Amino acid sequence: MKTNISGKILAGVVAIAAWSATGIARADVHVGVNIGIPAPVYVAPTPVYAPPPPPVIYQPMPMYAPPVVMGWHGDRYWDGRRYWSRNDWNRHHGYGRGPHHGPPPGHGYGHGNGHGNGHGNGHGHR
Repeated sequence: MKTNISGKILAGVVAIAAWSATGIARADVHVGVNIGIPAPVYVAPTPVYAPPPPPVIYQPMPMYAPPVVMGWHGDRYWDGRRYWSRNDWNRHHGYGRGPHHGPPPGHGYGHGNGHGNGHGNGHGHR
């Protein structure tokens, strides 16, 4: 019986050795198909490019000019172009030279140097 148990042990050892050797000799191809959620991946955010700020434009301060006031200012009259004293306008237009004088000399009506309205030069007018 001893041989019988020893033979069984020997057969078991040989079977284990053969089984181990065949695992190395086998070349299997494994194909795996995975359908599911992929692993999370970190993606850097896209850079944000802001447009340059608009140029700074300062509004000029409002300019206020005093209104033009026509009329008398003290003893002078402003007509929008120049000041007249009380007698300037009369003198400029020939008034105030006497009771019978017309326009100033050279301004017509035969008075003056003879260049007004065809009078003068021997017509008895001065």
